[in-house]
Amino acid sequence: MAFTVTVEPRSTKPSKRFPLTVQLDQDPATVGALKSAIASKVKLDVHRQRITTPDRKLLDDDAKPLGEFGVKSGDTLEIKDLGPQIAWKTVFLTEYFGPLFIHPAFYFGSKLFYGKTFEHSRMQKVALVLILAHYAKRELETLFVHRFSSATMPWFNIVKNSGHYWGLSGILLAAPLYGPWNGAARLIGTSRDSDSWIYGWAALWAYAELSNLITHLNLASLRPKGTKVRQIPKGYGFNTISCGNYFFETIAWCAFTGLTLNWASALFTAVAVAQMYVWAVKKHRRYRKEFGSAYPKNRKAMFPFIA
Repeated sequence: MAFTVTVEPRSTKPSKRFPLTVQLDQDPATVGALKSAIASKVKLDVHRQRITTPDRKLLDDDAKPLGEFGVKSGDTLEIKDLGPQIAWKTVFLTEYFGPLFIHPAFYFGSKLFYGKTFEHSRMQKVALVLILAHYAKRELETLFVHRFSSATMPWFNIVKNSGHYWGLSGILLAAPLYGPWNGAARLIGTSRDSDSWIYGWAALWAYAELSNLITHLNLASLRPKGTKVRQIPKGYGFNTISCGNYFFETIAWCAFTGLTLNWASALFTAVAVAQMYVWAVKKHRRYRKEFGSAYPKNRKAMFPFIA
């Protein structure tokens, strides 16, 4: 027997496309099949569709049968057009690309940006290597490690996110960092020119970046490719907190700030850590709500034993 549902718009504005009655012959009828049927009838891309039950229960897993959400044949569902979308992967690749060319531009373009040429200090050289390694790692993780729960996000996010990375982590961080005031002539004989200072902070940064990579691999292993399965994070980086990836990235940026002793580095680190903490708290609450008593009670959101 065919599975039939009626789809109405969530908005009170008149719609030429909805309400729409859809008949699904697939058994069991899945969320993905419903979205595909809607797309074929009204030319609304599946990634723009947000379908909920009248009591606002989100049908968020395309592979699940509609019955698992309590939807029966003959029921009425609600739909919202999310607007133009862009792939998460595209957004990530674009935003991380900015610092990869902005930092070398300031480092090698001394004459253009600072009006003079000068010898760069060891601190500046190491800082450039660390920045490039960090964002190259992020690009590679986006291509080969991360598994996204949603295929797309609103297209405007590419502007907003790129503004953060290209502006704050790109221009604002690079311009003060690679200037002559941090050059070899200015830093010679100071702590920022000593082996212990430079390689000590670089070693801490490397530890944090490697640990961050391990947590990303750990998270990716929890979600089989092509699914939206969510599981409780466990193992390295997750024994005492919900977001070990954010914790280790915090250590990495603190190490970079320690290496450079630069106000722009400190500002970017403060903004980045504050944003990650907001995300961590949201994820922590979602884990507790989703997994209930099965979720470890003593875990904190982002900082072990603290918060």
